[in-house]
This record gives sequence, C-alpha cells and structure tokens, in this order.
Amino acid sequence: MFISGIGIVFTRGRGINSFEKALKEGWREPSRTGLLPAYRVNQEILADPSLTKKIRRADKFTRMALFSAYDAYMNSGIIVENNEKLGIILSTAFGPHSTTFSFIDDMLDYGDANASPTKFSNSVHNAAASYVSSVLGARGPTVTLAQFSFPFQKALLLAGLWLNEGRCEHVLCGCVDELNMVMEYVCKMKLKSAEDGIIKPFTFSASPSSVPGEGGAFFMLSKDKCVNNYGKVAGISFSGQMHGKPDITVIDADGMTGDETGYGEMANSGQTMAGYSPLFGSMLTGSAFSFAAASLMLKNQIAYECPVPDNSSGIKLCTATSEADIDQINCVKICSSEIISTIKIQK
Repeated sequence: MFISGIGIVFTRGRGINSFEKALKEGWREPSRTGLLPAYRVNQEILADPSLTKKIRRADKFTRMALFSAYDAYMNSGIIVENNEKLGIILSTAFGPHSTTFSFIDDMLDYGDANASPTKFSNSVHNAAASYVSSVLGARGPTVTLAQFSFPFQKALLLAGLWLNEGRCEHVLCGCVDELNMVMEYVCKMKLKSAEDGIIKPFTFSASPSSVPGEGGAFFMLSKDKCVNNYGKVAGISFSGQMHGKPDITVIDADGMTGDETGYGEMANSGQTMAGYSPLFGSMLTGSAFSFAAASLMLKNQIAYECPVPDNSSGIKLCTATSEADIDQINCVKICSSEIISTIKIQK
C-alpha cells in the first residue's frame, strides 16, 4: 500500500510542514506547566473555525484526531468519488481518558441522573473516528483499535487487509493519544522521568527515561500509487526479520515500553540508526510519528539529523541533515525486549 498523504498534530504545530520544520530545527525544551516535563499540545494549535464549528462539543482527543485525519486527507490531493470506499482506522493506547475520568467524576459528585450526556458520548472510544467520518462524509468501514503494545502497527495491518480485499480504495489510518493530570501522575509514578527534559534514544538502557507527549498522526493509504506519494509500505513483521537491508533504521525508543537494550543489539550490526522521539515525546502511539519522519525522508530524499545524538556506544547515526539516496527505511519498535516489530517502507 502507498502513503498518499500525512497529517499531524503535535507539540510544535499542526500539519506535515510543521513536522518537517521540527525535523530540520531539532530538539526543543518541553513545557513544564504540569507535574513533570512534557510535550503538550496547546489549545491554539487546535483552533480552526472551519473545522471546530462542525465539532463544537468535541473534546481535545477528538480535535487532535480530526485535525490530523483531515490534514492527511487534504495533503493527499485525492478526490474520493465513492465515499463508501474510504475507510477510517483510529488507533489509540488510552483513548479519550480525560473525558472519561471527567464523566466518572460527575457521576460521583452529582449522581447518575445529573452526569453530562455530552461527556458520556465523547468518552466512547469510537466517538473521535465517528466525528472524522461525519466531517469527511466517509461511508466506508470505520473502526477504533485500542491496545498498548503495537497500536499503530496493528492499524497498518488492518488497513492493508481492507485495501487488498477491495473493501476500500483508500484508508485514513492513524493514532491519537492525549495527556492530562492523571496520565502525568501515572508517568511520574511508574516511569523514569527525564528531569532535564531530554529523551535519549541511543543510550539503550534497561531503565530508560521518558518525557510524555501527546498528539495525532494520520496517513492516507492507497491501494494504487497516487500523485502525492511518500513511499510504499512493503512489509510489516513481528518476528524481527525483514528481507532487504535498510538504508536507515528509525527506532521507536522513548522510554515508554521499558527495557531498550534490544535496540543496542540491532545497532551493533552496523546499520545507520535514527530516532526522533525527542521532537514529539514519549507515547505508546509514537510509532506513527516515527513512521511520518521516515516517510518524509523517503519522499524528500533527505536524511534528517537525530535531534539528540547522544552516542556513547559509538554507533552509526544520522548526525547531519543532508541529501541522501534512500531506497528503504525500517521503522522498528521493541516492546519489553520480547517482540520486535518492523515496518519496511520503500521509495
């Protein structure tokens, strides 16, 4: 399947141009307005009257989903003639938990009869995908996936099945997750927080540090190659094995899934490595953002400098932003050193 469009909402802006600018500019200090350093999405980024008037009662989770999905659709330049052939897959680790907790608080404070029906409807995991479908007029299959380990990879697999069996001609596929005080507290208590605000993807530690993030990243995936093409998803593996040697391996090391020593074993093979989690923060759905970086590198034929090239192991890294001849990039995520997922993208 081909990558025809990309839409993104993250701490430094909205749209693929904002993300490309961040890749060129490098690391920035996270905000420190909560319990710990974090890469938060400001409300100003989610202020677009042309879209928000259609979703006046939507929460932050839904707005990040809609903005990134809508931008991916527009970035593709595709005019969908049969809206029953446009599918939508939204994948998330935690869903709209901020609205869910708020609804539960209302039940405890005011009783079942006085809890907000609007909060209840927005707390349903599939609400955000339904908003996207409604705004775009999509009438194809629409589904929300929720899992901790490989939310983006499983969404890509499902998108590939829909395209291959002819259920869809195009699929808007992406991930969204949000931060709130509860999530920040959980991260503070359960994870090792990077007090200096710096994620270091190449320390390959058994107890890595994290800086929580939030945002949404969506992709317009097509069965056939379209005018705006970022590359082709040539394979998805959970065995750690993938045919063909990549020009660059983008790792999803951000401190969220525990032991990251497995990335070090991979680096010792001599592959050129890159990691971009310091730009958008630690998320269980961070693979979608790494995938966006890899897609941009393939389309632009530019290797972007690692924002935090902390390289005590002396491995081969992308240490400068420069033009490059790139045919294949592998996006790799290791979950607790047990399962290795690899997404192979080709030019």
